[in-house]
Amino acid sequence: MALLAASAVAAPPAALAAASPYERGPAPTTASVEAARGPFATATATVSSVSGFGGGTVYYPTSTAEGTFGAVAISPGFTATQSSVAWLGPRLASQGFVVITINTLSTLDQPDSRGAQLLAALDYLTTSSSVRTRIDASRLGVMGHSMGGGGSLRATVSRPSLQAAIPLAPWHTTKNWSSTRVPTMIIGAESDSTAPVSSHSEPFYTSMTSAPDKAYLELNNAGHSAPTSANTTVAKYSISWLKRFIDNDTRYDQFLCPAPSPSSLIEEYRATCPHS
Repeated sequence: MALLAASAVAAPPAALAAASPYERGPAPTTASVEAARGPFATATATVSSVSGFGGGTVYYPTSTAEGTFGAVAISPGFTATQSSVAWLGPRLASQGFVVITINTLSTLDQPDSRGAQLLAALDYLTTSSSVRTRIDASRLGVMGHSMGGGGSLRATVSRPSLQAAIPLAPWHTTKNWSSTRVPTMIIGAESDSTAPVSSHSEPFYTSMTSAPDKAYLELNNAGHSAPTSANTTVAKYSISWLKRFIDNDTRYDQFLCPAPSPSSLIEEYRATCPHS
């Protein structure tokens, strides 16, 4: 009996166990999610044009000591190339994701085509890329800017098994996304004249009645191109959303719920808090 009691005392408290088996990296702080780089060292790999999309760049953590990672594909917008979203590659990868920024088959591709290409990029990552063994193929997400953001919305409908989506200043002629069942954070820009939030981001968000979780962040006094260069607000909430829903890491809920208040950076934030 004494031995049993000693064993019970010596056992580590259950509270010390990770809440999710997919937690990667140390406990987050405001400074860590706003930092230009996260805790993981990263490397890159160039992808030539392959079947389904126009190639791109893969950014990935160099160490798998903590296990495999979720993966995210990111599409540029109309007439743009991957360079317009390249800043997100190392920013997200250093926080513990495998990321591919893609070139589309044509810079003139419409949103639905971009959505299909995002999914093709994820399939490439998980089945034939040089980093496929670093990826957990059940934990995938999509992002995109402008028509690429519209493409990320389409991808959520085409593949409801996705764990997260983040359309950035999204543009799409379809306004009703009630069939979306993927946790989605839409990031709009208050002064966007290309994809005005009143006719794009806001109705997209409002229409997502089947999404288990959703959020709408409107960048204060920002234009359409705001997400195409390093932006701490975009990064902070994108990292938090991807961590929360791709990694099931509830340590990041603190940045999402309760909803952030309006500020010099955020015009508006809506959300389905608390998250499921």
